[in-house]
Amino acid sequence: MGVFRVWRCVSGTWQPWLGAGTRPRDAGFGTEAGRRPQPQGSSNRKDPVEDQPFPGLLRTENLGPEELADVLRAAVVDQKGPLVTLNKPQGLPVTGRPGELTLLSVLPQLSQALGLEHRELQVVRAPGKEASGLVLLSSCPQTASRLQKFFVHSRRAQRPTATYCAITDGIPEPSEGKIHVALKLERMDGIDLAIPVTSPSRKDFLEGVKKTLSHFHVMATGCGCALVQLQPLTVFPSQLQVHMALQLCPMLGDHTYAPRVGTVLGQRFLWPAKTTKPQRQFTGHSENRRC
Repeated sequence: MGVFRVWRCVSGTWQPWLGAGTRPRDAGFGTEAGRRPQPQGSSNRKDPVEDQPFPGLLRTENLGPEELADVLRAAVVDQKGPLVTLNKPQGLPVTGRPGELTLLSVLPQLSQALGLEHRELQVVRAPGKEASGLVLLSSCPQTASRLQKFFVHSRRAQRPTATYCAITDGIPEPSEGKIHVALKLERMDGIDLAIPVTSPSRKDFLEGVKKTLSHFHVMATGCGCALVQLQPLTVFPSQLQVHMALQLCPMLGDHTYAPRVGTVLGQRFLWPAKTTKPQRQFTGHSENRRC
């Protein structure tokens, strides 16, 4: 899903925090961190990171629970008291079906690898499968509960608790604003896709339609692309990807919702969401772009 970076709020201002936008040596995937010495007894184990198709995208089907726990242990960027922060790669789901390899399923192995003994980690905050970025874990149930309540109260008060950065194909106009649209999940070809709903009725909301809201701000532009700061104020699957596609500026690396944006004679338009299937993204400026 493009490039993401998590920011934190310090003294009323947003400042960058370690995340997907950190230097390669801090990321933990295909880098120095990913090749740290393994625990005793695993010296003959093949480095799972080396089996990945390219740095940053994790293919869990190539890993076992112990291997995934090793990858996540190498991705830890901070550990203080009961709190653990790690840099989750794109492609790793947080939850899933029984038997599926997910972040949640390997928390017991990760807890043991980090020397937490009988204190098992819990997920406090984590980006979705298609996003990279920071995961906040806690080995203290009381701390986890307090932090989760903080995030819920902040969301209800429409105060952003995280800021993301994405590179978009195209430059949003205007350069900043709010994206407010109703979305619903609809299953198409075995995939749950977010579909915009125009003028939703009360019945629509009862059937699962949700109002979504995001703030966006263009931070830099070049070569027909933009670095966009995004602050979601609601939670919905693929919310940020859909919102940027509705701005006719899909995120680079978004092969699910970018195909909804078409081009005719240099003018962009939206294809009907219900008839547009996910496919490989091709940027509109790739042939003529010179930087």
